[in-house]
Amino acid sequence: MKVISGTVRADRPEPDGPRLPAIEDVPPAPDWLPNAHAVNEWNRLARILTAHRLLTEAGTGSLAVLCALYGKIQQLFAAGESPTANMIGQYRALANDFGLTPIAQGKVRPAAEADAKGNRFAKFGKRPA
Repeated sequence: MKVISGTVRADRPEPDGPRLPAIEDVPPAPDWLPNAHAVNEWNRLARILTAHRLLTEAGTGSLAVLCALYGKIQQLFAAGESPTANMIGQYRALANDFGLTPIAQGKVRPAAEADAKGNRFAKFGKRPA
């Protein structure tokens, strides 16, 4: 957006952060996941994230915690109880980290996507003052 509006400055570059390589094959669920709900969620999300090049080796731990939390929330609902607001908040925060909510989908990019596409607005040049 800064390029489009002409407010981009060389002295304030936005850090891209490290580009970790995406996992090619769906990894198996960790043995320590607490229940079948968590394992099923791992199998579902790992397949989706791997297909879209969003899962890296560094992200598997966070995905496992997300799935474990999902499994615990499912157990509570099945028992007629409600999860705490903190559990829901943590689940939502982790889901956002992987781009699994509608708002977060635009913020998460597949591995190496930025390098492949380049700046699609560069052809328009700087806006006249």
